[in-house]
Amino acid sequence: MAEILKGAPVAEALSEAIRADVAELEAKGVKPAIAIVRVGERPDDLAYERGATKRADKVGVLVKNVVLPEDIAEADFFAEIDKLNADDSVHGILMFQPLPKHIDGTKARERIAAAKDIDGCTYSSMAGVFTNNPIGFPPCTAQAAMEILHYYGIEPKGKRAAVIGRSLVIGRPVAMMLMHENATVTNCHTRTVDVPSITSGAEILICAAGKLRSVTPEYVNPDQVVIDVGINWDAEKNGIAGDVDFDAVEPVVKAITPVPGGVGSVTSTVLMKHVVDAAKRALQ
Repeated sequence: MAEILKGAPVAEALSEAIRADVAELEAKGVKPAIAIVRVGERPDDLAYERGATKRADKVGVLVKNVVLPEDIAEADFFAEIDKLNADDSVHGILMFQPLPKHIDGTKARERIAAAKDIDGCTYSSMAGVFTNNPIGFPPCTAQAAMEILHYYGIEPKGKRAAVIGRSLVIGRPVAMMLMHENATVTNCHTRTVDVPSITSGAEILICAAGKLRSVTPEYVNPDQVVIDVGINWDAEKNGIAGDVDFDAVEPVVKAITPVPGGVGSVTSTVLMKHVVDAAKRALQ
């Protein structure tokens, strides 16, 4: 039986550290604050906003809700982002995407100052990930995967790691983050020939393809740690499931994250950690 790497204790440990940092900042007259930018009333945006607000309240981060009409002109939207960039009381900006079609999403992301890009969506933040420099922040899901490894004492140094998926949201950044911690990394994708022959030789496997139960026992080995980043709708079970066929893979591997209850449960806490880190950087 594999060790189940649950996200809840990781999130709680991070939250304790964040609360301590918030108290230290408040003693210096700084209240860490996140601006949540929402255009319109999309149900998924509203649900995420509620979750982020709840997490912020738990750790002592102030939330500023910036709610804009769905028909806002692109120039006016950019002006709102510029105001937040210039507001010293706001340390992080979370912009919900996708935006309405009349607003250029790439230009909107790039409008966010790197220092306040707590969601890791700008090219500047990605440059920081690839060069291992504190420019912006890494994408929260990628860092959440790394936080789970750290919490459970899984050392990437010297290990063979495989990442399935090459998106800029998780696959490529998490591969670079593993490499910065001295793992030897292979990034697999849709054009990789014979993926199981690569992943079955890895000691750490990060699954981020976005394909329901696509990772089966031939992809893994008994000494392997599996981090499942996939969030897929399982119509058969009427619920969320990962990229890994958990029931088939769990008996084979050394350790594995569940879905739900794994990486996803850490991601919102990482977002708050980024807000507080941004406030600390601004103070320095």
